[in-house]
Amino acid sequence: MTDPAPCPQCNSALAYPTGQSMMCPECGHEWNPDEVTAENAPKIVKDANGNVLQDGDDVVMVKDLPVKGAPKALKAGTKVRNIKLVEGDHNIDCKIEGFGTMALKSEFVKKA
Repeated sequence: MTDPAPCPQCNSALAYPTGQSMMCPECGHEWNPDEVTAENAPKIVKDANGNVLQDGDDVVMVKDLPVKGAPKALKAGTKVRNIKLVEGDHNIDCKIEGFGTMALKSEFVKKA
C-alpha cells in the first residue's frame, strides 16, 4: 500500500482517504488527489509541427515576426540556440544574435 500524498494546503502527512477524496485532520482541507496531480503535472510545450520542446533545444523560426522597436522583423529560418521554456503566453525565452533576448511563442518555431 502506498503512503497518501500530503495535504496540498498545509503539507501535513496525516491526510487520510474518505471515499473518493482525501481529508486533512490538521487544517480540514478536503481534495481530490486526481485533480491535484493533474494541476502539478509539468506543462508540455510543442512546436509548430507538434514536436515536444525541452530546455536547451535549438529551434528555427517558421514565420517572419515583427519586433516592436526594431527596424526589421525576425526572418523565417532564423536559428535560435539554447531555448528556455517558461510559463505564459510567450513560452520560450531565448537570445537571438543581432536582436538580444526575446520571448517567443512556441507556435512560430520548429525544432532544429
